[in-house]
Amino acid sequence: MSERRCQNWLQSYVDFSCHTEAPKIMHFWAGVWALSGVLRRRVWMDQVAFKWYPNFFIIFVAPPGIVSKSTTAGMAESFLREIPDIKFGPDVVTWPALVTSFANACESFPYGEDFVPMSPLNLIASELGNLIDPRNKEMVNLFIDLWDGRKQLVKETKMSGNDTVEGPWINLLGCTTPHWIADNMPVNTVGGGFTSRCIFVYADKKEQFIAFPKYNFPKTTPEDRENLIHDLEYIAVNMLGEYEPDAKARAWVEQWYKQLWTQRPAHLDDERLDGYIARRQTHLMKLTMVIAAAQRDEMVLREDDFIIADTMLNTIEQDADKVFSKLGRSEESMHVERLLDHISKHGKNGVEYSMAYKYIYSYFPGHKEFENVLAGLIRSGEVTLHQKGVQIWIVKT
Repeated sequence: MSERRCQNWLQSYVDFSCHTEAPKIMHFWAGVWALSGVLRRRVWMDQVAFKWYPNFFIIFVAPPGIVSKSTTAGMAESFLREIPDIKFGPDVVTWPALVTSFANACESFPYGEDFVPMSPLNLIASELGNLIDPRNKEMVNLFIDLWDGRKQLVKETKMSGNDTVEGPWINLLGCTTPHWIADNMPVNTVGGGFTSRCIFVYADKKEQFIAFPKYNFPKTTPEDRENLIHDLEYIAVNMLGEYEPDAKARAWVEQWYKQLWTQRPAHLDDERLDGYIARRQTHLMKLTMVIAAAQRDEMVLREDDFIIADTMLNTIEQDADKVFSKLGRSEESMHVERLLDHISKHGKNGVEYSMAYKYIYSYFPGHKEFENVLAGLIRSGEVTLHQKGVQIWIVKT
């Protein structure tokens, strides 16, 4: 078939899965992870010196309890686990556990006159810390090598000498919070080797309020789910080979690439994101292959595929500063933010002084510290004080 049975797998998946309070953008990227999981190393873009493969490190970031990060990730996982021969890595990642998983995932596929080896693994965790420790340089470097699509991975071990993995490939989906990032990622990792290879999808508010998901599930039928799974099975078996952009797409990308380096997007105008800028082209190529595979069998990338991919990257990049907002911050500055958020949530009426102090008391047990924080917020123009009878109210300006 030349077109997906569901016409566009990603759109169909988003429509099917949006019964939680997570934003649609999270469902989209969960779908990207699932599609990448069936494509594996079987499709690529050959650049002579290297190849681009469609694998991702996608990380959902949101404050606790705000959106359904784990539920959204779990929906994508449930689809992927329905597909025969798709392999998953360990729940908690260590090198020995990965070696065992890679060995179990090792396979090959015919291409031309050759059989091409690959060891593809999908990783998923509701707690990112189960997949990677950002302070473990050896582990971080391992993930960097895996994302880059190395043909072979060799690691010396005390027990077995050398462990060799042919065609290693990892596709990761994890969930975390801004506080976990602040507590576990060194400041100098922002925009660096690992984080520049990640797609961070941030949310700090519910897109819709759903008390009972059962009664808000999209109007779908069992056949809709079967059709989506059918498409994934079809893609897993039939999509094979090199993707090539057509002439119009090549012209668009060449202009896009020039602008990337000569007219840096305003939302990425931060020297800490230099590493991400250097890899944005790779993110674009990986995502474009997935978008093309979601729509048709033809191994040709069109201009519209690249435009959609660029739009989706732009969307998640707008919140890059929020993902790392707590990184490198002092405890005091974060307590100030908590107080300001608390005041803001009460709208134009603000918060009565004693209630504000009661809220922040566990962070600033001393009244003097609270007064200093409040004075700073007043001087910066963030809040004002209003007298209402005998009470003083703090109002966000």
